Amino acid sequence: MSDFSDALSVSSSGLRAQATRLRVLSENIANVDTPGYHRKTIPFELQGSKDSVQQVETGKVDLDQSDLEQIYDPQNPLADASGFYNGSNVDLIIELADAREAQQSYEANLKMFEQTREMSSNLMDLLRR
Repeated sequence: MSDFSDALSVSSSGLRAQATRLRVLSENIANVDTPGYHRKTIPFELQGSKDSVQQVETGKVDLDQSDLEQIYDPQNPLADASGFYNGSNVDLIIELADAREAQQSYEANLKMFEQTREMSSNLMDLLRR
């Protein structure tokens, strides 16, 4: 039964990591038009030794330090003397593509979790006979 619990543990860690990634991506998408907003990124890390089952964990949320978009709008109260102000550095296309990838990874982990649970249940049924 240890193999089943290991598989459930690995897939549930993947579910948690992708759910966190989706949350961060949704914050980026929500702030695509927020002046001065820096895109958030979240790294994945493997936890566990080579002898044990490795699980996916999320690291610390970081801010993308790439240059902010310069927007020309002299009427905006945030504009400087030359009429420019800092927009965000969020690229909506990249965020949507990353969100789609995270969704597919989440679904794959969920499928693995369901199949492992079903195999465990079928094994218990066989052992009861």
